[in-house]
Amino acid sequence: MSEQGTITWGDFEKVMICAGTVQRVEPFPEARKPAWKLWVDFGPHGVRKTSAQIKDLYAAEDLVGRQIVGVINFPPKQVGPFVSEFLLTGFPTEDGVVVTAIERPVPDGTRLA
Repeated sequence: MSEQGTITWGDFEKVMICAGTVQRVEPFPEARKPAWKLWVDFGPHGVRKTSAQIKDLYAAEDLVGRQIVGVINFPPKQVGPFVSEFLLTGFPTEDGVVVTAIERPVPDGTRLA
């Protein structure tokens, strides 16, 4: 058993983990740590925005058009002057956060199963 304990299938089903395509990226100079503002198209779930501390590994032009994985059913979170509407998923490393990759394109809004 992991240190977090186990969850039920019902617990997992509550988390809306979906694919989306990055439409726009802007600097976020007000952030405490270097970050981007991202606008992502989640298909039937709409375009949502977030801030992400991924500048160490990703330039803005590397992100636009890329499919990402986000958790879209957390409540909005105020990050300084910006409201984050989803959680971009990734893996923290010594070099920075590695964004969760999708091996092949899927329709925006597709839910992880």
